[in-house]
Amino acid sequence: MSNFLDIVWTPVSFTHVEYEKGDQFGKFLAWTSLFPFVVLSGFLTHIYFRREIHTIVFFIGIFLNEMVNYIVKHIVQEPRPDSGHTTLNVKHGWPSSHSQFSWFFFTYLILFIYIRSHNNNTTLDLMWKHCMSAMCVIAGCVVSYSRVYLLYHTVNQIVWGCIFGTMLGLSWFAVAQILLTPFFPFVVTWRVCEFFMIRDSTLIPNIMWFEYTTSRQESRSRSRKMSSNKLQ
Repeated sequence: MSNFLDIVWTPVSFTHVEYEKGDQFGKFLAWTSLFPFVVLSGFLTHIYFRREIHTIVFFIGIFLNEMVNYIVKHIVQEPRPDSGHTTLNVKHGWPSSHSQFSWFFFTYLILFIYIRSHNNNTTLDLMWKHCMSAMCVIAGCVVSYSRVYLLYHTVNQIVWGCIFGTMLGLSWFAVAQILLTPFFPFVVTWRVCEFFMIRDSTLIPNIMWFEYTTSRQESRSRSRKMSSNKLQ
């Protein structure tokens, strides 16, 4: 990689994430830096279509994690590397918000995979969980490394972002699992939750199988009714 004084930065498409012009690996890492935006879009879509209370609690945790990062950044006010980037939303760099966001998300997700997801106690099921967790760790490392490679952060800022994100992910999962989950069945009975059709699937062991069998039964029932009406 050339001296940063000689770098010509170019943004990824319509975003403000810049990489060194002509550096294809840097371009790939710049796209990985958009991971938080992809996650947030996915959360909003999932919440809108699924209305699952646990997903909403997860999303609240991400929002609180971002608040912590913003507050700490503006207290410490450690500058970013002098890289010559032309577009920076926040001039402070400690801890890295991308790194903290990624490791909060992946820490929570790994804990969810091993603790909350349906467990068949089979070798295949265990392999699936290990593979998913490994992919989470790899993705977190790639996103974090991209911020150093693209000269948005120092290694120290990335490392502390990882530490903050991991600790907050562990803490929020414990809050959701131990303190909040027992109240989910009661909360979904509130009028506001009924109005927005917020649901709680916590007590259903395998939600995918439950929804598959329920929809199949409903489809068969409606099919029989339609056939019966045609015969009359």
